[in-house]
Amino acid sequence: MIRSMTGFARCESTSEVGALTWEVRSVNHRYLDVSTRLPEELRALEGAVRERVIARLGRGKVECALRFHRTDTTDKTLVLNEDLTKAVIATIGQVEHWMMNAARVGALDVMRWPGVVCQSEPDPQPLHEATLNLLDQTLTALIEYRAREGRHIRGLLESRCQAIAEQVAQVRVRRPAVVTALRERLLSRIAELGVDLEPGRLEQELALQAQKLDVAEELDRLDGHIEEVLACLQRDEPVGRRLDFLMQEFNREANTLGSKAHDMDTTQAAVELKVLIEQMREQIQNLE
Repeated sequence: MIRSMTGFARCESTSEVGALTWEVRSVNHRYLDVSTRLPEELRALEGAVRERVIARLGRGKVECALRFHRTDTTDKTLVLNEDLTKAVIATIGQVEHWMMNAARVGALDVMRWPGVVCQSEPDPQPLHEATLNLLDQTLTALIEYRAREGRHIRGLLESRCQAIAEQVAQVRVRRPAVVTALRERLLSRIAELGVDLEPGRLEQELALQAQKLDVAEELDRLDGHIEEVLACLQRDEPVGRRLDFLMQEFNREANTLGSKAHDMDTTQAAVELKVLIEQMREQIQNLE
């Protein structure tokens, strides 16, 4: 399936743990370049996020941004470090014995001592699973977006291939007329110069000139390139690089056709071919 490298997807989910929002956008790139922006408490998932993106996408500069708002606090409890607490109280009692009129120390004062009380953290596994599942949904939405763009580009490429085929057919039909016009110009030039050439010599010169202007091979190769482009558009795999290479081959044949043109119609056809090829090349830059 033909897919564009340009796309955007956004998915949200809310659970007892909190609210998650993934935003994934992609643009053109020569290779697959993945960048991530994750909250600090989910930074450990960066490797898993990259693996999932690489497994689903072929090319493009992909930016994955995650937002997380925790709403669940019910499973957080206070944990008392009993050994440290007893040691702090014993130390306070010893210090009070040494002091005169020592200030009274309450339970809250002891609890504020670093390490006496800590807050238990919930099991991160459910949150991690929810985050990666939502990422899979977002990537699916992104791929669907890129597929829609790809179908649009495919239609444009097919129409340009049809236009190129029409130009090639017109040039092929005109070749006999071009050779006839070349013969007439050659005879006219000989008459102007007053040179008397043998018929065999005239035919030899005419054949030499016609060979220099023969574009049958270029036209055949253009037809072959059109068939290859249409075949690529039917493949269920990324074909952007292959199509980009084919555009270089198209340009080579169009340039050769223009250099061999001996009439205005063929010259205009070569120019039109270059315009169509450039239009195709611009669209192909977006393909995966």
